[in-house]
Amino acid sequence: MNVKQFIKQHREDWKQLEQFVVILHKRRNQITGADIDQFHRLYQKATQNLSYSQTYFPTEDVTHYLNGLVSKSHNLLYKDQVSSMKQIRYFFSTKFIGLLVEQWKFVVAAMILFVVGALGSFFSIVNDPLHIYSILPPEIAQGVNPDQLGSSDGEVDSSLMSASIMTNNIQVAILAFAGGVTFGILTVYLLIYNGILVGALAALFWHHGKSYDFWAYIVPHGMIELTAIFIAGGAGLLMGYKLFVPGKFSRGYQLKQQAKRSVQLLLGTIPLFVIAGIIEGFITPAAISLEAKYIVAFITVIGLVLYVMIGKLLLLKKHPITDFDS
Repeated sequence: MNVKQFIKQHREDWKQLEQFVVILHKRRNQITGADIDQFHRLYQKATQNLSYSQTYFPTEDVTHYLNGLVSKSHNLLYKDQVSSMKQIRYFFSTKFIGLLVEQWKFVVAAMILFVVGALGSFFSIVNDPLHIYSILPPEIAQGVNPDQLGSSDGEVDSSLMSASIMTNNIQVAILAFAGGVTFGILTVYLLIYNGILVGALAALFWHHGKSYDFWAYIVPHGMIELTAIFIAGGAGLLMGYKLFVPGKFSRGYQLKQQAKRSVQLLLGTIPLFVIAGIIEGFITPAAISLEAKYIVAFITVIGLVLYVMIGKLLLLKKHPITDFDS
């Protein structure tokens, strides 16, 4: 193959790659995932063409041209990799909030299921304290002593406790999300069951006159932790609902589409679980006053509200007409 044949055979691909370079420089927000895949394919092909040209046409102008084209394309790819942090910021500051706003009904449904379980167990034990042994697992019912609450403040290994709590809570969230593939049945069970545990413990401490103390140890991390669990549970309920009521689409199609959205909701909860785990590991067991613990809880609520409000403002600013399917 001579140089003219080489150029003629690959000229269209090079022109298309040039167009992508210009678009990525000037109109990056118009690029789709398919465009990125095509850009990467053309870039790889151009590098192969450059290698061939350097071997067989080292002194021809086409070699210098390809060297410049490949260099520009490489820099853009590298720049995109560096900007991945911007993409992460965009997801947590804007897109996650958009998904949350879209699917808020399922998040509220998850919260209602939890509250139903909590209220049911609470009033059951308030009416008859012996019900605690039939509602709570034996190791919890026999191991919790309200009179010992706060006796070991400041004596726990906070780092180990925080890591353990974060791992456990994320596992619960993943189970609540994954329960969506069971048409949401497992998700519903997990939400109600966790509500039953909290409600039963609240009733136990109420009987001992320790409600103020109990909630002081729950709400600092609980406001964020429960919010994250409700979001993860809502993601599972969303997937389960679309499987149960697929509409005009097949269940396989709905599973594929809603799983993507639900996974994004689940990923958005990870920072919340990290923050809740840090609070539960370092602040909840700290030797500070109960009032200070309630202040921490108040701050977390304000933080959550501000996070959602700022996210909605950014959402409206960047996407006046929002499409979160992509």
